[in-house]
Amino acid sequence: MQITDIRIRKTYTDNRFKALVSVTIDGDLAVHDIKVIEGPERLFVAMPSRKDDNGCFRDIVHPISAAARQLLEGSILEEYRRFLAGQDQP
Repeated sequence: MQITDIRIRKTYTDNRFKALVSVTIDGDLAVHDIKVIEGPERLFVAMPSRKDDNGCFRDIVHPISAAARQLLEGSILEEYRRFLAGQDQP
């Protein structure tokens, strides 16, 4: 899996929800509505989800392996930090 594009679509400053992100994989598959969340100890990535009939949220798409999750989360958080650093520049 190669992440070919990461777009920070929108950022938020007033709560734990920090950003909404879109990712393109292998130039062929786009995943939208990935969330950057500020947890108690660190930032993390939440995959797109929807509420099922029982009221539980289920991921619509998610990495299968731990390595894929680390690659995806690491790449998204790196791009988010780069985006924030660019906002600080005059």
